[in-house]
Amino acid sequence: MTAEQAYAEVQRLTRRRARNFAYGIMVLPREKRRAIAAIYAFARRVDDVADGELPPDEKQAQLEGLRSALDSPGPDAMSVALADARARFPIPDRALHALVDGGLQDLDQTRYAHFEELRGYCAKVAGAVGVACVAVYGSDDVERAETLGIALQLINIIRDVREDWELGRVYLPQDELASFGVTEDDIAAGDATDAWRALMTFQSERARAFLRDGLGLARTLDGRSALCISAFAGLYRATLDRIEARGFDVFDGPPQLSTLTKLRIVGGGLRR
Repeated sequence: MTAEQAYAEVQRLTRRRARNFAYGIMVLPREKRRAIAAIYAFARRVDDVADGELPPDEKQAQLEGLRSALDSPGPDAMSVALADARARFPIPDRALHALVDGGLQDLDQTRYAHFEELRGYCAKVAGAVGVACVAVYGSDDVERAETLGIALQLINIIRDVREDWELGRVYLPQDELASFGVTEDDIAAGDATDAWRALMTFQSERARAFLRDGLGLARTLDGRSALCISAFAGLYRATLDRIEARGFDVFDGPPQLSTLTKLRIVGGGLRR
């Protein structure tokens, strides 16, 4: 498989599977857009294995296989595209290894005692994506890139409460659940009580604070890369706005942004 064929495949995957990602990277120049799609394809593969239906030992073996493939890429599209992207951009190995570590953590840990523990997990599964991508964008502001990734993951956690519960996971910190008087039985019942809304308002405010801090990254980027991360932020912010407008009732599934809404958000950034 040629690099061109591999890039075409990972870009198709990104358009098909990414809820917001594909709309952000569409504003990038071709070489950067392809590299970011290759990073997404790797992260998607890790996530699919961790969330899949295989027995835990087989999941672990596959995840360690993905780690090994970083040194000895296989012939599949994701491996070929990512190897080419790593040859063109200084994508740090540690970020890609952190993604695998996050997938492995999902096999062993399903609850988080407090936010700092959750933050460490988010840094692996999403902050690491930011660190990998910032090398493509062309900035060394790794700290804000990680913060932005964590912000998006915190919004994902709010959005995906029901889906995560069905996978046996509760990412909301246990001490905060207790502090607001929310139990796991409440999550199972899918009841958006006053206590639930208060808890999720707190989660939302923290996610927005991380988002504001992470967006400082834009000041270190060229115009199109800055527009890309601003589009990501706008799409996730719009999702969070809709969740808040529903009183944080996410138990029937997350709100969906229409294609037109997504294009308007990206277009608004272009006009600015």
